[in-house]
Amino acid sequence: MATWSQRLAELGIELPPVAAPVAAYAPAIRTGNHVYTSGQLPFVSGTLAATGKVGDEIGPEEAKQHARTCALNALAAVHGLVGIDAVVRVVKVVGFVASAEGFTGQPSVLNGASELLGEVFGEAGQHARSAVGVAELPLGAPVEVELVVEVS
Repeated sequence: MATWSQRLAELGIELPPVAAPVAAYAPAIRTGNHVYTSGQLPFVSGTLAATGKVGDEIGPEEAKQHARTCALNALAAVHGLVGIDAVVRVVKVVGFVASAEGFTGQPSVLNGASELLGEVFGEAGQHARSAVGVAELPLGAPVEVELVVEVS
């Protein structure tokens, strides 16, 4: 069986550098055999990829891509702490969507993160999930994603 690092390479996915915290917290913490990531925003090369509310300034498909970016940043935080090949399975995904009034498509937006995890980890990427609509997110981001993964 290929390692997760090899799987990422097969998919042409390169993990970004760990995003610098925007406040007083760690990108990821390990306790026992679990790693918990802090909420990750859609940073690309150190810059927030978009701002605005989903269902208004940001369309659902664009937001789905930002959720994918957030998940990549969360995987980078895991990798920075324990190495991606230590992942046994993805346990939980929590996603927050800055939602315009009346927008109820949060689950579809968070599919961007969930689908990426499935591509990378296959069956080990199946997870429990919460998709929550919120009024605002840090720095005006449209989406934020955090992960809990089991590690060896």
